[in-house]
Amino acid sequence: MNDFGVREVDVVVVGAGQAGLSAAYHLRRSGFEPDRDFVVLDHAPRPGGAWQFRWPSLTYGKVHGMHALPGKELAGADPERPSSEVIGDYFADYEETFALHVHRPVEVTAVREGEGGRLRVETSEGVYATRALINATGTWDRPFWPRYQGQETFRGRQLHTAQYPGPEAFAGKRVIVVGGGASGTQHLMEIAEVAAETTWVTRREPVYREGPFGEVEGRAAVALVEDRVRRGLPPESVVSVTGLPLNDAIRSARARGILDRHPMFDRITPTGVAWDDGRTVEADVILWATGFRAAIDHLTPLRLREPGGGIRVEGTRAVRDERVHLVGYGPSASTIGANRAGRAAVADVRRLLRRAPQPAALR
Repeated sequence: MNDFGVREVDVVVVGAGQAGLSAAYHLRRSGFEPDRDFVVLDHAPRPGGAWQFRWPSLTYGKVHGMHALPGKELAGADPERPSSEVIGDYFADYEETFALHVHRPVEVTAVREGEGGRLRVETSEGVYATRALINATGTWDRPFWPRYQGQETFRGRQLHTAQYPGPEAFAGKRVIVVGGGASGTQHLMEIAEVAAETTWVTRREPVYREGPFGEVEGRAAVALVEDRVRRGLPPESVVSVTGLPLNDAIRSARARGILDRHPMFDRITPTGVAWDDGRTVEADVILWATGFRAAIDHLTPLRLREPGGGIRVEGTRAVRDERVHLVGYGPSASTIGANRAGRAAVADVRRLLRRAPQPAALR
């Protein structure tokens, strides 16, 4: 800590989800000491990243491809137990095993240019001056709510996936589910069992994927997301380009008419939704399963965004400032991608710190 009460470290990791813990692990393995050389800041109340906020009916057996953190497998998990508990406990044990000393709950309010070539990280527990920043804040804190004419007039309930409480809350209700991703279909299939009526609405015709999803298919999907990030466009999730797996549950729901998709409505009315061709659907609830955006507003003072609206990234490094790495962003926004990104970011940060001090901002 310097004379002004600012704590100086080599690396600040923001976020303790999959990507942040992976980065912290690789920092530790590289000889960096927690609370001396680096610090991990997490705004959540407890370990588990975004998983701790998942709805109770999302059991571990329903999770698609949870990849183990580096150095410690997740073994023997009960598939019927809520994923929030399984993964929360796993992350807590991981933090303790590797003595990562995560600081929580800590809000990072802004990252801006500091003194002496360092970044100034302003937080609810004080200010850090760091030579490098690994940002692993994910997307959970920025649910995306589309805007439609008449939305404010709807007399029923509107909620987002981030607020989804489980199917019991929709018993006897007429429910419109908006969104064609994995969350939307999972919500719909659960709610249909208890609701009076369900309607599924998506912007695009859903694409179903048959057969195995192997390494070749995975690389192709990641490449599509990576291309957007390289061009400075806001990233789309890897899941958005893979399609929906055509498993037994999906087949059954389609056969029963639950996954009978309707095109996007044109406006919202006080009692439901309407299309310009005269069709209407009455509803008590509109559930927006419309995804999330990257939670990176605290980086705004660094002016990293490109004209396209995203941050241009090479590997994990922000092109406009080599001190800043984004993990769990764009092509690394998957459990296996986050692990690899954490390792890659640390390798790049080590190269940066070994070099003689020089102006790092490339704007």
